Amino acid sequence: MNQSSLGYISKIEPFGTFDGPGIRSIIFLSGCPLRCLYCHNPESWQANIGIRKTPEEILELAKRNQPYYGTNGGVTFSGGEPLTQPQYLLECLTLLKEAGIHTAIDTSGYSTSPLLPEILKTVDLVIYDLKAAEDNLYEKITSRKMDVTENFLKLAQSLKTPLWIRQVLVPGLNDNLVNLVATAQRIAKLDYVEKIEILPYHTLGKSKYELMEIEYPLGNAPAMSMTEGQKWQTQLIDLVNKIKSSE
Repeated sequence: MNQSSLGYISKIEPFGTFDGPGIRSIIFLSGCPLRCLYCHNPESWQANIGIRKTPEEILELAKRNQPYYGTNGGVTFSGGEPLTQPQYLLECLTLLKEAGIHTAIDTSGYSTSPLLPEILKTVDLVIYDLKAAEDNLYEKITSRKMDVTENFLKLAQSLKTPLWIRQVLVPGLNDNLVNLVATAQRIAKLDYVEKIEILPYHTLGKSKYELMEIEYPLGNAPAMSMTEGQKWQTQLIDLVNKIKSSE
């Protein structure tokens, strides 16, 4: 078996209900090029750590769980950043597609892999993490420039890939009208968007930084309540709709 057919996986959640439609098996692939201020999975930054499984083993797991998926569940590849292991990801997606199992990737779109077109043609849904709609804020949050993810999004648009758009809101960082308007304007320009979500910032990953002896980037920033997050989400969706209707 060649090396590309073994992936590094930080964890597996057999029955998730958050990362895509229906009940899903969530495969968290190791490795991420970003260092987001609010990252709650720092243990997944390194690419070559974790349990190792072949695409065939992922397919076997999915088939065992398939009775629970119903008509709209399936498998989601998250991370870290699943595009950090593009060959392995594509092999998994291909096998699952051949088996008739719905697939999604939860991604920041930060990859320049030549396999991106094939990945986007094979996957059923992209859950796109829109870190920020403006260059300076994107770099502040991720420590990277946003041209790479912009190119990914352009490719996804050209291939008519279905999208869920998500953004994490952190009190005092990006929970403001300037970011709301910029985000709405960015989303309003996109086609094939099926869902828009605001993810309220939480501090559940803070203890991981302590265990890894890494300084927590956001210090004592407070968590955002689900109620507050829902308010921002409603405002964002309303604004996107207004912008689109005025065009």
